[in-house]
Amino acid sequence: MIALVSALLAASMLFMAAPAAFADTDGGADAATTSSSEGDSEDGGADEQEVTDFFFAGVIKYNADPLAGVAVSIKGNGFEAETETDDTGRWTLYVPEKGTYELTVDEETLPDGVIVDGESASQEVEFALSNRVIVNLFLGEGVRETTSFVDQLVERVINGLNFGLLLALAAIGVSLIFGTMNLTNFAHAEMVTFGAVMAVVFGVSLALPMWLTIPLVVICGAIFGYLMDVGLWKPLRKRGMGIVPLMIVSIGFSFALRYVFLFFFGGGTVQLPNAGAPKIQIWGPIQLSSIDMMSMGLSIVVLVAVAFWLLKTRTGKATRAISDNPSLAAASGINVDRVIRIVWILASALAALGGILWAYFRPGVRWDMGVHILLLIFAAVCLGGLGTAFGALIGSIVVGLLVEVSTLWLPSDLKYVGALAILILVLLFRPQGILGRRERIG
Repeated sequence: MIALVSALLAASMLFMAAPAAFADTDGGADAATTSSSEGDSEDGGADEQEVTDFFFAGVIKYNADPLAGVAVSIKGNGFEAETETDDTGRWTLYVPEKGTYELTVDEETLPDGVIVDGESASQEVEFALSNRVIVNLFLGEGVRETTSFVDQLVERVINGLNFGLLLALAAIGVSLIFGTMNLTNFAHAEMVTFGAVMAVVFGVSLALPMWLTIPLVVICGAIFGYLMDVGLWKPLRKRGMGIVPLMIVSIGFSFALRYVFLFFFGGGTVQLPNAGAPKIQIWGPIQLSSIDMMSMGLSIVVLVAVAFWLLKTRTGKATRAISDNPSLAAASGINVDRVIRIVWILASALAALGGILWAYFRPGVRWDMGVHILLLIFAAVCLGGLGTAFGALIGSIVVGLLVEVSTLWLPSDLKYVGALAILILVLLFRPQGILGRRERIG
């Protein structure tokens, strides 16, 4: 099975250029802190980071006096870093590659009543022909208007719905596999990563438009699911392997796939086309980019189609019957192996689509990106009810909202902790989940 995946990735590499040097950080959780060579070694306020050839630098002064300890951060192209000015007001931020970045000054570290001139404390900065950019920052007296709590709450709710919908695409597949095979599939994270990696092959290396890339990735995901069932899971089912050994196999398969991705695509972060699309004012505090609207719309359409398939088609009804009672379903004449194979194909296709949307939401494609949301996928499935597709949908929406709304009170690095804590509390009082049934537990 690993050989088949390796061959597929090797064929994809024929169309890809050699990987560039990308950032070693993503999403802000592991963001490195850079410092200028003159000052931060003395104040100890910055962590060490490998120095590259590309950097932004400047001096921050107010009334001709240098300001020390002012926090300056850079973000863009899947990279994020922060530093502070030294005693002379100087700062330097290194980045892994040329591109457009967002530079932000933390105005709370400025003297009282002093702000950065302009509409906000952030500005876009980009490289020209040289490898360095000197950024001029002008300060003045004033008070920055802040976003109200209600507006922030609305923004987080919209982001939470977006995240919850893309999480549901992966969670439904996990739930269907558990319902038909009673298998907790840890390799589902790599099925998500596979979709994002194939999007890089078609959308970046071959430069195909996204309206064509997305269906091609979904087809590749479906083929991947078919090959997994034929080459791995069906032979194990025929041997009558127990639940725990199957779960251990899925863990090993997950690690193997993950390092196959690392071997072929490297450890960098690759951005999909239009990943930094500007946001559009929709109504009041609601701002969405074209990518956000595409992601939410596509997720809703696909989820409705899956619901129709489960409720109205013979195969969907057979899937629900196997989930309720596999022995009775087999005795009723249902081809259990055929239904399970269809479930693997559907689950892998949904995971591949979720991988594309997750790559836009993060943003960026990495070899280990799927494992970053694996626990949230399991949390959504357990919260909604094991083995129930509609429960996985509800659980995903709840988890997505909790993750994003919690950032109003928690640091962004801890936003996943709140969702997992709520999951534990809910399962203490309702172990079967929101839509689960007690007979499925134990």
